[in-house]
Parts: sequence; C-alpha cells; structure tokens
Amino acid sequence: MGFFDKIKAGLAKTRDALSNTLGSVFSGFSEIDSDFYDELEECLILADLGVETATKATDRLRRAVKEKHLKTTVEAKDALKDILVEMLSVGDTALNLSTRPSVILVIGVNGVGKTTTIGKIAKQLVDQGKKVMLVAGDTFRAAAADQLEIWAGRSGASIVRQHEGADPASVVFDGIQSAKVKGSDVIIIDTAGRLHNKTNLMNELNKITRIVSRELPDAAKEVLLVLDGTTGQNGLIQARQFKEIAGVTAVAVTKLDGTAKGGIVIAVSDTLQIPVKFVGVGEQADDLMPFVARDFVDALL
Repeated sequence: MGFFDKIKAGLAKTRDALSNTLGSVFSGFSEIDSDFYDELEECLILADLGVETATKATDRLRRAVKEKHLKTTVEAKDALKDILVEMLSVGDTALNLSTRPSVILVIGVNGVGKTTTIGKIAKQLVDQGKKVMLVAGDTFRAAAADQLEIWAGRSGASIVRQHEGADPASVVFDGIQSAKVKGSDVIIIDTAGRLHNKTNLMNELNKITRIVSRELPDAAKEVLLVLDGTTGQNGLIQARQFKEIAGVTAVAVTKLDGTAKGGIVIAVSDTLQIPVKFVGVGEQADDLMPFVARDFVDALL
C-alpha cells in the first residue's frame, strides 16, 4: 500500500466526518454566496482546524473565487485544496540529517506515542542503512527505557540507558560518547514527557541541549515534537508551549487513524509555522509516514 492509500485509510474517520458536513456544503449550494462561506468555515472548525486557521482558509478562498472568477462549488473545492496545501507548506518536510552524526531530540507530553515514534523512525533509518543510536533520556518514567530497548532490538539500533531516576543530561552525554565511538549516523534522544512544572521542563531540556551543542557543535539538529492527533486543539496548545520552551523544528502527529480531528495537522503547521514531518496512521513501523502535503489534503477531502 502506497503513501496515498495508507494516509487515505488512516484519515477515514476525519474524512467521514468531513463528508457529512463539508460534502453537504459543496453539494448543497448551487452558488457561492455568504451562506456558503459561513457553512464552510463552520465545517473546517469542526474538523479541528481551529477558528484562526479555518477563518484564514475561508478568507483566502473568498479572494481566490473573486480573483479567478470561480462560479461553481466544484471549482471552489479545488481552490480550497490548493489553499490548504499552501498552508501546510511551511518548510522542508524531510529530517535534516546532513551531518554524521545528526541529532534528533524528541519531545512531547506523556502518552502521545513518543517512544513508539522514536522506535519507528529508528527502524526506517536502519532499513536505509544508517547506524542509529537511541538514548533513553526519559529516566523519570519506569517503563520508558525498557520500551525503548525493545524498539532498539526490533529496529537494529544501539541504545544507551541508565537506571531509573538518573540525570537525563548524564545519559545524553554517555549516549553521544558511545555514538562517536561506534560511528553512528543518527542519535535519537528520548526525553521526559512531564516534569513537575514548565520551569523544570525548560531547565531539563536546556541542559540536554547545552550538552548536545558542546559535544557536537557542528551536528545537524532536529527538535521533533510528537503530538497525539486525537487530542485536537489541546495538541495545538501543547505545540505552542513546547515551541516557546524548546525551539521545535519539526512535528510528528500520531494516532490519526483513531480520530475525526485530522484537521489539527493543518492548524499546527499554519499557526506555528513549523513543518509536519511525520504522520502516524497505525501500529506498524511503516505506518509512521513522511508527510506529503498534497497527498494529505487529497486524502482528507
């Protein structure tokens, strides 16, 4: 099954919800008038694009209809697709792995599928012939390192871990030294999903970032935020906070197959101007897929 077919299947719940609402907008109006735009905007909000992004998309469509002299709702739908693709196209959707080693720092709250996402990315990179080092920097959650070790075994990646409660920055330091010795191509660092408050989280991530910068000053670095697609607008709130705390460079949205709120992908990308680089639509390693904006929008609508 190719990307488009998988993403189409994975977005089935969102698309079904949209077809019941958006479908009736495009088929139920014979002309493009103010009622059409009001209905459209409401449908986009219900698909979890959020008020800000839905309003922006609708306003852009108004301009496109006027400038291109569009007459039918079929033409308007094609124009809307182009607008949504544009809103999703905010940067390179490929990971920056231009140095050896490159570093991916993975962040996000507990329960979003962070460790599983790391394992799936590791499997894909190993399958591409890269040597991958996993670093179990989430030392606060008892099962986190165990879970990461299972994924290391499945994927063929190496792993560095310490005991529960160890200093995460110390684990990261050890991981980088081990990666240097082994000649790893990519270092993927897991981090704690929840510390007691925002200040603690910021301090912890800052310590880890300082060690990475000191030990690998010239390495390509990605800060990958993992969001649970089923949380909808809460995911956008999390993304805002983590962007402020950690300088997020990329987003992975998981569990899209389990939600009718797939529009959150567009909301995050457009509102925060951070590229979505992966979407998850299932449990298998290849169900975490590199993001393609046009295929995503075509599957959605």
